[in-house]
Amino acid sequence: MKILITYSSKTGNTEKIAQAIHRGIPTASLLPISEIVNLDYDLIFVGGWIDRATFDQTTLTLAKQIFDKNVAYFFTLGAYPHSEHAKDCVNNIETLLKNNNNNILGGYFCQGAIDPKLISWLSTLPSDHKMSPNEERKKRWEDAKSHPDQLDLNKATEFSLDIISKNK
Repeated sequence: MKILITYSSKTGNTEKIAQAIHRGIPTASLLPISEIVNLDYDLIFVGGWIDRATFDQTTLTLAKQIFDKNVAYFFTLGAYPHSEHAKDCVNNIETLLKNNNNNILGGYFCQGAIDPKLISWLSTLPSDHKMSPNEERKKRWEDAKSHPDQLDLNKATEFSLDIISKNK
């Protein structure tokens, strides 16, 4: 079986998850999205970071080109994995992939450290702005700094093994 693990990573978080997935499937091709030549694979793991409750633009552009494939997805986000925002991300990504007649074999996601430039920009917002720093948001930013951690990476490897076992 020909397998591709591909990703877009802004701060390195999603790349770490892609590498952890690859540890579970060392025979797979592991490529950043920018290096993909074609989509001639039996199974595609597609991953990215979250921007506005869906994949980042690079991953979104690729995902829109994947049709009639067995796919698994993965992503990192600054929000907590059990949050409503994370659920919205899953729903948006699965809808996109299903609309292209793909067979979704599963998904994995975890919290990831937030780009310091984004935190710096958010910190300049007025206090009445919906995205301005409040105590809850600052705590989440601090919690995110340690992710993906070793447990997240181990779970990503387990996820890859689970997907392969489902696709035999």
